[in-house]
Amino acid sequence: MDFLGVDTGGTFTDFVLWRDGQLRVHKVLSTPTAPEQAILQGIRELGLSPTSLKLVHGSTVATNAVLEGKGVRTAFVTNRGFADLLTIGRQNREALYDLQPPPRPAPVPPELCLELDVRRDARGGLLAPLETADLSALAAALCALQVEAVAVSLMFSYGDDSDERAIAAALPGDLFVSLSSEVLPQIGEYERAMATWLNAWVGPLVKGYLARLREGLPGTALSVMQSSGDTVAADQAGDQAVRMLLSGPAGGLVAARFVGETAGSRRLLSFDMGGTSTDVALLEGAPTLTSEGRIGPYPVAVPMVDMHTIGAGGGSIAWLDDGDMLQVGPQSAGADPGPACYGRGGERATVTDANLLLGRLRADAFLGGDMALDRGAAETALARLAGRMATTAEAVAQGIVAIANEHMARALRAVSIQRGIDPRGFTLVSFGGAGGLHVCELAQVLGLREALVPVHGGVLSALGMLVARPGRQLLRTWQVLLDAIDAGQVASALARLADEGLDALRREGLQEAQCETVPSLDLRYQGQAYTLNIAWRGDIEQLRADFHQAHQARYGHRLGLPVELVNLRMAVSGPAAHSTLSRRKPGPPAVPFDRVTVVGCEAGVPCYRRDELAVGQSFAGPAVITEQVATTWLAPGWQGVLDDWGNLRLSALS
Repeated sequence: MDFLGVDTGGTFTDFVLWRDGQLRVHKVLSTPTAPEQAILQGIRELGLSPTSLKLVHGSTVATNAVLEGKGVRTAFVTNRGFADLLTIGRQNREALYDLQPPPRPAPVPPELCLELDVRRDARGGLLAPLETADLSALAAALCALQVEAVAVSLMFSYGDDSDERAIAAALPGDLFVSLSSEVLPQIGEYERAMATWLNAWVGPLVKGYLARLREGLPGTALSVMQSSGDTVAADQAGDQAVRMLLSGPAGGLVAARFVGETAGSRRLLSFDMGGTSTDVALLEGAPTLTSEGRIGPYPVAVPMVDMHTIGAGGGSIAWLDDGDMLQVGPQSAGADPGPACYGRGGERATVTDANLLLGRLRADAFLGGDMALDRGAAETALARLAGRMATTAEAVAQGIVAIANEHMARALRAVSIQRGIDPRGFTLVSFGGAGGLHVCELAQVLGLREALVPVHGGVLSALGMLVARPGRQLLRTWQVLLDAIDAGQVASALARLADEGLDALRREGLQEAQCETVPSLDLRYQGQAYTLNIAWRGDIEQLRADFHQAHQARYGHRLGLPVELVNLRMAVSGPAAHSTLSRRKPGPPAVPFDRVTVVGCEAGVPCYRRDELAVGQSFAGPAVITEQVATTWLAPGWQGVLDDWGNLRLSALS
């Protein structure tokens, strides 16, 4: 059996193959209009048989559909008086002092928002029953509206889901139906309704995509990465599309933690720079999950890895604003046409073009030499900007890199300094196809002394697919004061959640003895709006004490108010698929295979092939280190050394 991790990005689709104890990596250009085509192409090029393949996939289908506003025609069904719920939202302003914000289109057009005369109270008690005639009228209205999907979100359905299930049963079988009691059974009517609508809006696209992928890979055991960093079997993933919105980036964090712990580094600032975007996060052990994530303008309250994403990547386009000031991104050249140097018709300068012109990226070493870059096209694109700015193409390229670096440094500050965490005690771990070209300068800007460019860093998210664990993140609202319950009641409620997760993993072929359960609770002081997640250790008084301590640590004080339980949470995980890193064998030190001219460096800069570097070999910057799927720029003032597992450990010399 071959094991394959696949990460579909905006520009490239990455592959990591585990066969007979050995890793093999591969990249192909993505096919955004039909992502499965790039996957099938890569599998053919790797010479793999679908019938002996286990594939774990990080998909951007759901993400791109949301960001581009290309979901299917979807109706929103709710209680009488709440049709405008998704439009009103939390009434937050993007710009606090802007008194005339531009109008934003409603997520769901008014004609697709339907109401029913049914109502339950906050405990799930019936106030107004659901009538059969209303169900028949709803089904007829949906047929007339010609929708493909329906999102059903009733008030307090997390307390009793029978009304939502009755609605689903009454609808035509060809509709994709998403129920809030299944998608997100928790308090917070707006966030729950939004998650349900997002799930319905992109669900048919995800389901269709996975069906096409399974059709193209008959006999393959196919799983998908979730936003939480767990994997789920593809036949269970289509109905929970909203849990795949950070599918690929989550794989990167899983792999960063795995590589970091293998290399002895647990406190990490992760920096994943691809062709279209950059994802950053702070790791102290396992990736932190959040229920306050966002995708584009929409809040996403399902559990997802806590990361910050910006539109800065190798394909980010450089442009001049109305004042002729140089800007970079967030628009991207993507995979088609891609940066100008790809030679696919792109004419606008990008970060990749700038790195090529500066000499940090070799035209003949891209993708291990399988894809030659067109330096002349990059020069032409940069010269257009230089002409308008009355400067040189090299100066424009330096400006583009500096601006991109500042965008990414700002993102890294957002997940560290802005949260009260000093980043100087962390190691910057850089991955993604473009990350190694910027890692030294970013570390220097942030005051970090150490950086790590992992082995196979150019395809690290795909590697994360192989080391991720199958799992589920389950939650359910149960509002009650701690004084009103005992440990047995809490344990019983958590056990029901655990059974639900274990049953899902059993359907994937796992045994209960292979699985791990981690319970926790969301708590707050009575009257508060926000909660803190506290691990459950089997004792109510211990839980209360842990909450007080966590509140003191987070907010600097504790209160003498009663403590309220809000949500039950249960993480259920199966075993990790593989531990894929092995120690490198000793060998002779590598020598530079070439010297290149790099703008800003007086002498020729040595070039090394990463796979020829010896364990423990140390070399000072400036240097260019090439590999099949990425390039690392070791800036002046930095030193690199290859560790036992093939990771490049970088340290500042002064």
